[in-house]
Amino acid sequence: MGEGGMSNNGMTPEQLARAWEAGRITPLAAPQDATALQVALGGAAAAGLLAELAARHGPGVIVGSGGSAGGRRWCLQPLAHLQASAAATAHWLGELGLDPAACVHLNPLPLHHVSGLLPQVRCRQWGAAHRRLEPAWMREPASLAAAVPAAALAQEHALLLSLVPTQLARLLEHPAGVAWLQQLAVIWVGGAPLPQALATRARQLGLRLAPCYGATETAAMVCALPPARFLAGDDGCGPLLIDVHLHIDPNTEALELTTPRLSPGTLEQGRLRPLPRTAAGGWRSGDAAQLGPAGVRILGRLDGAIHSGGETVFPEQVEQALRAMSHAAGLPLAEVLLLAEPCPEWGERLVALVRPLDGAAEEPLLKALVRLAQPLPPSQRPRRWLLCPGLQRSPLGKWQRSRWQAWLQDLPASSG
Repeated sequence: MGEGGMSNNGMTPEQLARAWEAGRITPLAAPQDATALQVALGGAAAAGLLAELAARHGPGVIVGSGGSAGGRRWCLQPLAHLQASAAATAHWLGELGLDPAACVHLNPLPLHHVSGLLPQVRCRQWGAAHRRLEPAWMREPASLAAAVPAAALAQEHALLLSLVPTQLARLLEHPAGVAWLQQLAVIWVGGAPLPQALATRARQLGLRLAPCYGATETAAMVCALPPARFLAGDDGCGPLLIDVHLHIDPNTEALELTTPRLSPGTLEQGRLRPLPRTAAGGWRSGDAAQLGPAGVRILGRLDGAIHSGGETVFPEQVEQALRAMSHAAGLPLAEVLLLAEPCPEWGERLVALVRPLDGAAEEPLLKALVRLAQPLPPSQRPRRWLLCPGLQRSPLGKWQRSRWQAWLQDLPASSG
């Protein structure tokens, strides 16, 4: 299954391939999630459960999903579903004029993450080359460029890469990272919203980004924006892949997906619980979305949306607006995260957690952000702005909102 490379739970791609050939289902987890996974599998009864699931669904994996607001879920994904996802991605590449078998799939994500697993499956199915990238190289562009000479590789192969926005931002901080990315034919960016300032810079540099959207429950990507359309200025996550159908609830804007590769269910205390389905047979992803000329546009998590003064507010959208305005104003803002707190008058109001760039003056930044937010609608204007020096995303670029909500609740009542 391409090059070696150990996943965080000790499983290599070669070992995983042998497990599939033997008809087994293999659980994959990062070390910090091993206990939670064992509980989901039923503890001592896990071996029997896995054998029963393999008899019903064939070989496959159990991988984690979620973990930001609704808690970690452990999804069963049969190998047949992963292969169907690889086939749909191959069709998407073919529409771009690329031969999947002639590509080299670069992969900096761990095997226990669905976007790190799928490159292995794609390359095995397409007959393409797979190249493992050390995660540390995403923070060290010079080391990356030295270890993987993209300019030389690109002379004979189309180079593919999946990144999260945090990794993309780190690479763009260094000229070597920029030059390396400019050699790639397709750079799928997913896992979190792509900040507008980052998209603008990528376009200016001619990077062939393909913003995309998917989930562990759908065996990864369900839509992707072709790079040419990204460079032409289109926003969003592009059109649906060939095996996906979409419905948007007109009342809630909830995104509902139908595809043959939906997970059979999640594991909870030794039982497989089917995914909840809509009346039409689809799966409600938990995200709100809109459908426009450029395809799917994700608004934010429904379980993270707040109701403020009669308005529905998606914090992710406001965060993007604040980052874009801060970037345009040259403010030393490293991160901003918006959370909700109860308000007797409004129902809920936003609170902003702020981390300045290293060495930046804190109070002047907060005052500048307050002024900058004034043009926003009242429901989107944070009621409080709090310095949070430790504020950071997970290694895969996602916000663990429950963690920072707990941090907010633990503050003294007078803070902010």
